[in-house]
Amino acid sequence: MRIFPNGWCDEAAIRPSEHFNERPEGEEISLLVIHNISLPAGQFGTGDVDALFCGTLDCCKHPSYQDLEGLRVSSHFFIDRSGRLFQYVSCLDRAWHAGVSSYEGRENCNDFSIGVELEGTDSAPYEQAQYETLGRLTDALAEAYPIKYVTGHSMIAPLRKTDPGPAFDWLTYESLCTTGKPLCFPYV
Repeated sequence: MRIFPNGWCDEAAIRPSEHFNERPEGEEISLLVIHNISLPAGQFGTGDVDALFCGTLDCCKHPSYQDLEGLRVSSHFFIDRSGRLFQYVSCLDRAWHAGVSSYEGRENCNDFSIGVELEGTDSAPYEQAQYETLGRLTDALAEAYPIKYVTGHSMIAPLRKTDPGPAFDWLTYESLCTTGKPLCFPYV
């Protein structure tokens, strides 16, 4: 797996989102943020995460979607339960995944991070195929960009977010990252 100079991954299914903007000039990508998402909550394989990131989610489809009406959110990447990889925003651009956030005293993590969403919940075990794809993607991103830190959404927005949650196995994930570049993982 590799990241092309234009910020797109050669092994990802490309699903361009309009929910992004440019990174601040001169900003280096130094952080990888791991998230989870499922729509409706706890249900997998519905296609609704893809629709949300593409701005086509029918908010009348499920009662819990009413709060999502008009929401403009995206992630650079999404890994479904089978390990398939989707990309919505070029890594060179600023996806809208972190919201109000701070890492090591720096605000607005979207400015300097890449977001990866895993189809899942805080409490459901993730699939081995997801970890394997995430490990390969992390290696490709670390080769392409000066990423130094890997963290969870809960670590950059602790009062708002809990993902990827206690079900996420940081040690398994780290063991599958073989880039050789030093990355700082939380909880390890």
